[in-house]
Amino acid sequence: MGIFGQNYENAGVGIAKNAPKKKPFFRFMEIFSRKFWKMIGLNILYSLFFLPLVGAIAVFFMQYNGTMPNGMPSILIIAGLSILFVMLFGPATAGHTKILRAYILEKPVFMIHDFFKTFKSEFKYSCIVGIIDCFIAICIAASLYIYPIIIRQYDNKIFYFFFALALSVGVVTLMMNFYAFLMIIATNLKIKQILKNSLSLAIIALKKNIITLAVITVIAGIFVGLIIFADMSIAVIAMSLLPFIPASWLGLVICFNSYPIIQKYIINPYYEQRGEINPELLGDLNEDPNSEETLFEDMGGKEKSITATKKSKAKSSGRNSKHKGKIIS
Repeated sequence: MGIFGQNYENAGVGIAKNAPKKKPFFRFMEIFSRKFWKMIGLNILYSLFFLPLVGAIAVFFMQYNGTMPNGMPSILIIAGLSILFVMLFGPATAGHTKILRAYILEKPVFMIHDFFKTFKSEFKYSCIVGIIDCFIAICIAASLYIYPIIIRQYDNKIFYFFFALALSVGVVTLMMNFYAFLMIIATNLKIKQILKNSLSLAIIALKKNIITLAVITVIAGIFVGLIIFADMSIAVIAMSLLPFIPASWLGLVICFNSYPIIQKYIINPYYEQRGEINPELLGDLNEDPNSEETLFEDMGGKEKSITATKKSKAKSSGRNSKHKGKIIS
């Protein structure tokens, strides 16, 4: 058990090659339970990139309440911290998504190393998506705040249309994000193609997206409700849990539900056009499924458990190569 580290020295009994595949819910719960402490560590790492936003909010309220020290350029501080957060949000989300994707594929991953490696290698595209997300989030938040006031003042039904439009854009953008960052870290598609595919998958996989959206709404709603409507003591406890949960919980749900859709519509068709099979669908040794000749028997699930007597350090073999991916026409 550990947050940032884990004991890999003791070998278990292995996993049988032809073991029956579990139902999605039970497979998800198995991954969730096995990676529980790892996800807490990942959530802490991801939360560090929200510190500029927290700082900007803190400075804003200090200025609003008149407690800001004299001579402090509050506007410049708020603007600087906000810009820093907007720039870091996308790459941090890409690193966060990279680790969670490895969890749902049940592939080995070194959290801190792979997080920052992805942060650096995918900085450009993920930063662009992050900026777009923040811009749309600000516009949607402003619309949801302003339109109800205008509706009450003028009692004009036309503003209900604009309110519904703003809400719809927010929902569609959120569903596009189920796929955008996964495609950034899993394919070599250009940013325009990623955005186009994200919009297409938000519509094509609408049923799965609604399920994912419902889970996110319930979990996020619980935390928001506790923070806003509960007693102060409960609100403080809920806020104190934010650095530990629930970002990685929600991210795992998104990756678990959305990545198979990307495999089906984006990655697998690319390999099918080349007469190949997606390596993610093969075993760890990328064995040929059509081969009838077997040199060695897979003993997963049959061998005895081994306990290591000597400590050794493992090195990362680097992240997997990306897939090209298909553009949805």
